[in-house]
Amino acid sequence: MSPVGPALLPPDVLMKPAFHNAIGGLNMKAKLSFIAFSLLASAQFSLPAQAANTFSTLIFTPLTIEGLTGDNRGNLFVAGRNPGVGNPCPVWRINIASPSLVLVGNIPPRAAGQCSPSGLTFDRVGNLYVTETDQIYKLFPNSSSPPTATLFATGVPGTNGLAFDRSGNLWTGDGTQGIGRVWRITPAGVVAEKFRVQPMANQFGVGRSAVTLPPGTAQPLVANGVAFDRDGALLIVDTARGAVWRVEVDRNGDPVSNTGCDTTFTANTLCLENILIAHPLIEGADGFVLDQAGNLYIDANERNAVVKVDNNLRVTEIFRNDPDPTTNLRNTGPLETPTSPYIDGHTLCTSNSDGNRRDNSPATAGEIPGANGLGKISCMDQRLRVPGLPLPIR
Repeated sequence: MSPVGPALLPPDVLMKPAFHNAIGGLNMKAKLSFIAFSLLASAQFSLPAQAANTFSTLIFTPLTIEGLTGDNRGNLFVAGRNPGVGNPCPVWRINIASPSLVLVGNIPPRAAGQCSPSGLTFDRVGNLYVTETDQIYKLFPNSSSPPTATLFATGVPGTNGLAFDRSGNLWTGDGTQGIGRVWRITPAGVVAEKFRVQPMANQFGVGRSAVTLPPGTAQPLVANGVAFDRDGALLIVDTARGAVWRVEVDRNGDPVSNTGCDTTFTANTLCLENILIAHPLIEGADGFVLDQAGNLYIDANERNAVVKVDNNLRVTEIFRNDPDPTTNLRNTGPLETPTSPYIDGHTLCTSNSDGNRRDNSPATAGEIPGANGLGKISCMDQRLRVPGLPLPIR
């Protein structure tokens, strides 16, 4: 290879050819020229530096929240958590231009304990799917007569992020379990484990532990947020490693990426070659979203930050809370454990769950919890240059 090639790539970037299918047919010289042009173009037209970006509170919620999605028509959707034993969990619609909480449905109460919904996403006909502990519910939002969601699938312990593939199958991972299971759910609600993201330790206890301070406990989550790119590949955020995995999926909705490279894990465990990128700036990542150019926007929630991974795999921190001048902590906002971003047109918004750990600890600082509410949605004041990728992918 010409010495020009490596010099063009930032040293902390791992290039994956599968991420650049559009240039796969070019010869090597043309590819290098294309990469050089792409890097120069992205340097010229990338988002402004962190200091130029600001976030403001769009709305407060009376209950804690985590997941966030939208309908591509200027509305965000979020579900309230922990409303009290025996009470349903509300699903709200929020118009970005004129924000208010509009009840459009309810997740039924649990037989024991409280309901605690997480991820949300829409299908092609407007049904909203919501994860709840080990189940996924389905409803069609209606503000005139808010429906009670019906059970769509069960047997998905720890389900968190949701994404539809082009065949109408719903995908989710065990985002709160740390085992790394990823399931495909057919339109009829049939659940099948398709592969595993390699967990932090194998069944024999060999591995490592990423510890979050405070409270000083292990961070084992490896299959958190999920989304499909325009090429039909499934992207999965790895919270513990600060990584994004990329899995090729065939026309039948079955993964074709390599598995089984390490026999100490289950045979369906992804090989490490399926890591698209790993970077310290995306450590503690939770949810993420794509724009129409294939750039990723990731909530690095443990760092109270939002990070961009562009389509050349260059990583940029577009915002992080400034430290408080008195305490030197980053827990006073405007971000308070951002968990799930969504892009509506050119507007980037995120939910905030106010977790009591790492950069957001102690969680008593900031706007939440407080008289205004227990959760909030924040939006970046600056417009994104590239609009969001409408979901679901078609």
